[in-house]
Amino acid sequence: MYFPLKITIFAQKFKVMEIEHYMPRIADETLKKKLRTSGAVLVTGPKWCGKTWTALNASNSVIYLQDPDRRAAYLKMAQTTPSYLLRGDKPRLIDEWQTATVLWDAVRFAVDKDPKKGQFILTGSVVVDEDNDLLPDEKMEHTGTGRISRMRMRPMSLYESNESNGTVSLKELFDGVSDVTSMSDLTIDDLAFAICRGGWPAALSMDKEDALDVAKDYVEAICERDAAAVDRSQKDPDRVRAVLKSLARNISTMTTDRTIMGDVRANDTSITDKTLEIYLRALRKLFIIEDVKAWQPSLRSKTGIRTSDKRQFVDPSLAVAAIGASPQSILDDFNYFGFLFESLCVRDLRVYTENLRGTIRHYHDNNNLEADIIITLDDGRWAAVEVKLGSREIEEGAENLKKLAANIDSSKSSAPSFLMVLTGGEFAYRRDDGVYVVPIGCLKD
Repeated sequence: MYFPLKITIFAQKFKVMEIEHYMPRIADETLKKKLRTSGAVLVTGPKWCGKTWTALNASNSVIYLQDPDRRAAYLKMAQTTPSYLLRGDKPRLIDEWQTATVLWDAVRFAVDKDPKKGQFILTGSVVVDEDNDLLPDEKMEHTGTGRISRMRMRPMSLYESNESNGTVSLKELFDGVSDVTSMSDLTIDDLAFAICRGGWPAALSMDKEDALDVAKDYVEAICERDAAAVDRSQKDPDRVRAVLKSLARNISTMTTDRTIMGDVRANDTSITDKTLEIYLRALRKLFIIEDVKAWQPSLRSKTGIRTSDKRQFVDPSLAVAAIGASPQSILDDFNYFGFLFESLCVRDLRVYTENLRGTIRHYHDNNNLEADIIITLDDGRWAAVEVKLGSREIEEGAENLKKLAANIDSSKSSAPSFLMVLTGGEFAYRRDDGVYVVPIGCLKD
């Protein structure tokens, strides 16, 4: 029994190095809450978004299953006595747990035997779907419901990267605070760079030129390796690039799969509908694309509501990298800049609403009345947001929001907690009609 004990002791010593340059995340508080109420927490999200660092910050021991010096030994131990890999001070972090999927059931069983809260944190960069499938030949026996809580992490918001001053709180707006008078320091040039760099923690400490390469390297890894690895099916890197480019060109729109197919077929006539779905599914399982679902409220009128998802990446920098754009090139195409800016706002609002137990949706009806973002909270409160990059569009956005609010059937749904035009501008204020105008450079959770 000496060999497994040696592995376990080594893994225990690996904690929990002091993280000298750790930048606090909104997810820190979410993770703490979940550890207080669950035996184990699964932290998911795209690679490079900071899952491991955030989990380390809450852990007392750790095992890195993808450590190349010990991976083979860990996998062998997982096949014979997986419980040994769970030994260590609690909470114990199991990083990239899907490397040895048997550990899912081992954690679930350990929590069944000992119902203490906050025992394990698992991190992973691949979606576990409804059937618990990760790869064709790897399937967990139990969903983990009631034992393993789940939380999603995403790249850093502008507030987490210290680029938004955080003078306007989303939570306070939901709670009825009306004074939002403030000012953002972010210029249009700053926003263009933030979109292209993305919210990848590693990029924040680099000089500007190097920071722009992080998203490019990520896209290259997706095309050359990650898309194929997610389900062990052969995928053509050039075909992955073509799909990503089409999605990038159609970001923040309700573009259909048929349109994506048409784009790809311009240079690849052999692709089929089934093949496209396989590629899109792989990108979803890797958390690369994260479309915005439609909101379907009860309306006073009989207007039909469009149910199509809006195309989105988990971070706008991936779209920029997929089409080979730069801060200057998106500034030169202000229309496309607007779609990327909406993607940036969606990313940040998803991060901010995660800790508020909220969800992001969009609204678009058959009369072309729309709201770019609908924030719905678990307690039934909701808010509508229009994203407008420039100040000239604020009036249009405010009018759309007021029309939408007036069309909600108040006998079946509550009034919105607030209406907001989210901008790339300078000033935050409350209009005479009650609509808030807030720069993204002022917002926080």
